[in-house]
Amino acid sequence: MAMRSFVMFCIGGVIGFIVDAGVLQILVTGFAWDRFSARLISFLFAATATWLFNRNYTFRGRRRHSRLGEWARYVLAMSGGFACNFAAYSALVLAFNVDRQWLVLAVAAGSVAGLGVNYFASRYWIYRKAHHPQAPAEPAPAAEQE
Repeated sequence: MAMRSFVMFCIGGVIGFIVDAGVLQILVTGFAWDRFSARLISFLFAATATWLFNRNYTFRGRRRHSRLGEWARYVLAMSGGFACNFAAYSALVLAFNVDRQWLVLAVAAGSVAGLGVNYFASRYWIYRKAHHPQAPAEPAPAAEQE
C-alpha cells in the first residue's frame, strides 16, 4: 500500500510540475514577472493541482476536514517541501543565471528536492489514517484453555 501511494503521489507530482512550470513560464515570459515572485504564484497553482489529484486518487477515502480546511492544511504542509524546492530553484537560477526557457530545469530540480518532505507531510499528517484503539482481547474461558 505504501509503494502504491508513493507512485501515485509521484504521478500527482508530475502533474504539479507541469502546472508549476507552465504557470511560471506564462508569468515570466508573457507578463514579464520576475523569476521569484512568479514562482510563489506558480507554487499555489501547482499545490492546488496536486491536492486535487492526491485527494481523489492517491489518498482517496480519507477525509477528516472540509475541502477548504483540507486544502489549507495541504498548502501549509506543502510549504515545507516548497522551502526545499524554492532553495534548489533559487540556487540554480542565481548560480547559473537561469532565465526564461531554462526555468523548467530549475523547477524540476526544486520538485525533486521537495518530494520526500511533501510525501511524508501528505501521508502522515494530511491523509493519515485515524487510529482506533482496539479493546483488549478477553481471556478465553478456563474450559477452552486446556
